[in-house]
Amino acid sequence: MNTNTVTPVIERICELSRDMDRIQLMEVCGTHTVALFRSGIKSLMPANVRLVSGPGCPVCVTSQGYIDAACALAERSDVTICTYGDMVRVPGRTGSLERQRARGAQVVVVYSARDAVRYAAEHPDRQTVFLAVGFETTAPASAAAILEADRKKLVNFSVLAGHKLVIPVMTAMLSAGDVPLDGFLLPGHVSVIIGVDAYRPVVEQFGKSCVVAGFEPQQMAAGILKLLEQIAAGRPRLDNVYTTAVRPEGNPAALACMEAVFESADTVWRAMGTVPHSGLDLREPYRRFDAADRFGLDVETDYDPPGCQCGQVIQGKTVPTECELFGTSCTPSQPIGPCMVSSEGTCAAWYKYGRPTVKA
Repeated sequence: MNTNTVTPVIERICELSRDMDRIQLMEVCGTHTVALFRSGIKSLMPANVRLVSGPGCPVCVTSQGYIDAACALAERSDVTICTYGDMVRVPGRTGSLERQRARGAQVVVVYSARDAVRYAAEHPDRQTVFLAVGFETTAPASAAAILEADRKKLVNFSVLAGHKLVIPVMTAMLSAGDVPLDGFLLPGHVSVIIGVDAYRPVVEQFGKSCVVAGFEPQQMAAGILKLLEQIAAGRPRLDNVYTTAVRPEGNPAALACMEAVFESADTVWRAMGTVPHSGLDLREPYRRFDAADRFGLDVETDYDPPGCQCGQVIQGKTVPTECELFGTSCTPSQPIGPCMVSSEGTCAAWYKYGRPTVKA
């Protein structure tokens, strides 16, 4: 961390918040959660400025039913699962993809959706299923992969749709009113796709301060300072300190690709139930690439292991150290919930970076 640029911002944050009541800000993105810990910024916050994690880790918000469906597919002798690495170790009710692979299942870690299409083309005798998870950051790549599979007329490629949308879940949390929030530190990479203007409903309907920031210490500190300045002035607005990458309109080409293949749909979030219009289903012209339809799968059920608080953690209702499983029966080597599995998971971040005690 470059202290020459960050220290004055932290000092300004401390000065500005000195006479303020308790402020609670949510970093929506799991990458922000990890970066705030790793950079030390979280530990430098004044006692009355609390940062809580939100539902921005793609693996963490994926329903248990989705994991179980992926594991059921992996059991089939004619199916190869292609997935991003974090999904492999997430435990389902009957095990994980990692355990399925140890028992002989074909589970291949890929770095892009296009890798899954390439695998399908090279193995025409096998059904290749890509686990399409993530937010708007990865959804355009999934859409492009489906378009490529369509052009190549691949009959052995499909996706298990599990993409999530950021704005609907933010508005759902605010509508529920379970967690008092004064503002949001908004994710940089999602915002590159959807643009700054997409967050206007959060400001206009709910009166919450919102700032888009990147993941460098200077960016995050500047974003937090902007939020506090808005709160102190009593004028919530939409701001952007990541102007080098994020535009008001987002990425039109990526949005058009996503819109061509997907349509919004109600979907299940882990431990949050069904959130309206917060997921993506394949449009009718591409429905033949839907693995749930092709293999007759139910991915809507959800289940939480006894004692697991991941659902509360991803909504900012609790912190990992308040879960009785944290650091004892649930560790990165033996995870019980997804928040301890993912590299962006809140529990994994707390475990790795000192497991600080936070008082409610």
